[in-house]
Amino acid sequence: MKINPHLARLIHEGAKIYGERTALKYKDYAEGRWREVSWNAFDARVSSASLAMLALGINVQENIAIFSQNKPEYLYSEFGAFGIRAVAIPFYATTSAAQVSYMVNDAQVRLIFVGEQQQYDTVFSVLALCHSLENIVIFDPKVKRAEADHLSMYFEDFLRLGADRADLTAEYHRRQYDARPEDTANILYTSGTTGVSKGVVLTHGQYSFALEAHQRVLPLSERDVVMNFLPYTHVFEGAWTKLCLTCGATLAVNLRPQDILTSLKEVRPTCMCSVPRFWEKLYLGVMEKAEKSSGLQRRLIADAIEVGKVYWQQYKAKGIPAPVGLRLKHEMYERTIVRLLQKTLGLDRPNFFPVAGAAFSPEIEVFGHAVGFNIIVGYGLTETCASVSFDYLNQRVTPGSIGRPLPGVEVKISEEGEILVRGKTVMPGYYKNASETQAAFTADGWFRTGDAGYIKDGELYITDRIKDLFKTSNGKYIAPQLIEGKLTIDRHFEQAVVVADRRKFVAALIVPNFAVLEEWAAAQGIGCASREELCRDERVRAFLADRIETLQQDLAHYEKIKRFTLLPKAFSMDNGELTNTLKIKRRVVYDNYADIINGMYAE
Repeated sequence: MKINPHLARLIHEGAKIYGERTALKYKDYAEGRWREVSWNAFDARVSSASLAMLALGINVQENIAIFSQNKPEYLYSEFGAFGIRAVAIPFYATTSAAQVSYMVNDAQVRLIFVGEQQQYDTVFSVLALCHSLENIVIFDPKVKRAEADHLSMYFEDFLRLGADRADLTAEYHRRQYDARPEDTANILYTSGTTGVSKGVVLTHGQYSFALEAHQRVLPLSERDVVMNFLPYTHVFEGAWTKLCLTCGATLAVNLRPQDILTSLKEVRPTCMCSVPRFWEKLYLGVMEKAEKSSGLQRRLIADAIEVGKVYWQQYKAKGIPAPVGLRLKHEMYERTIVRLLQKTLGLDRPNFFPVAGAAFSPEIEVFGHAVGFNIIVGYGLTETCASVSFDYLNQRVTPGSIGRPLPGVEVKISEEGEILVRGKTVMPGYYKNASETQAAFTADGWFRTGDAGYIKDGELYITDRIKDLFKTSNGKYIAPQLIEGKLTIDRHFEQAVVVADRRKFVAALIVPNFAVLEEWAAAQGIGCASREELCRDERVRAFLADRIETLQQDLAHYEKIKRFTLLPKAFSMDNGELTNTLKIKRRVVYDNYADIINGMYAE
């Protein structure tokens, strides 16, 4: 059953329908088991959170912040805020103290929820700079509070603030009744690859339109068990989670990102949204497993994958019946090798798997379908309340495309090649930033995505970020993400950053996959005392240069990497080189490695 009330009432309406059915589950690490929360219990916790916020004097459309990794308490707090028409502002769990201070002050936050010790310590360290902050609510009861802390309380104590208050209950019901589509639901601060973060305003009306449109075309139902892997702070996971709840699906909250492979095996979800890197690593893992298998096993795995690729790419994706022989062979492999592979991963009950957030290699997309996963490639932005487009399972799918526009959303390409979007999912603007809002729209109201692309046969394609298009000193345009993507789907490379803007040729900073590279070096009798020494070894460089040349053989001459430097450590958020969504901050990387980059271009 599909429901789509105002988000202020979503959990309450869901409880009326599903009652004691499981709404969500999470791993209790102390007991080593997954605990289940019914819809009724979910509704009770959300209502208690709403009443507690009223007890703290949270006003209509006032901003509260949630600074936490994925937890059930995150959902209780966010929907609790929605229930009293407050605005929930999510912070990534890894957000720096400086960024927390900026966002709290920009949004004049009085109440902030924190997840674990790291988030608590970060907030406490900037209290003196956040004059609006009055209350800190801590999700994890194991967090140690500072001796000088007089503002915080634990979540269970917070929930008791509004208990047995008839006056608050009346106000709670009044606010739910008064909830409007134009109310702001969230303010999502962008991760800031190019400068100061901007607060994207998302309204309840945007969510309502987007949720209804997705319900019409996605086969999501109360039979699904959905793994929450990406941070709720990410608009992709945040909007997807709300969609799952409107369809009555059960949420499995993965509390620790590093445990995702274990969580998959324990929960066996039917759906999970993710960024391309998850599937890239899965692909590399399968290829590595195949390489280490016996000769017969290796041939069978390779043939199963090849048959799956042909079956999906040449027939199923085009809506064409496959020849009987191919279909029977494909079914045989699905019952044996593919089923075994899925079971090993914990994904033996697949329904579909949305993928977005970055460029997705067509090779990996075809592989995913070949091993039995309905991967739905999509495209969207925070400013468009997630989806702009995605693959429709009942229509032709072309590998490399980013699908067809969401029903009710208009997409066109500008004369400059930029993807423009218009519709009820598009934000009203950036929070308290009229100049940036004006710059984000054309004169006739189309949102500028900043992405270059084109439309062919109804499907949308993205070529690169317009701001990331490089122009060499020879006047040639380079799309760095295209080149980087060719490297990072190879098991020998972990990260790559292309350099080319206003330069004579393309160069790159490359972080190898050291687990693979060290194994290869040992087999070759190459002994290196450190990763620095390994990166300098000419035999290693020659081997990787050959891999690079093979991977970029279909690129134009001027697009190919001519020189590269191997780096002994990965780009990281700690060094400011990655955003919270793990996107490269190119300018920071270029600044941090300026001497190395200049050295690659020295005559």
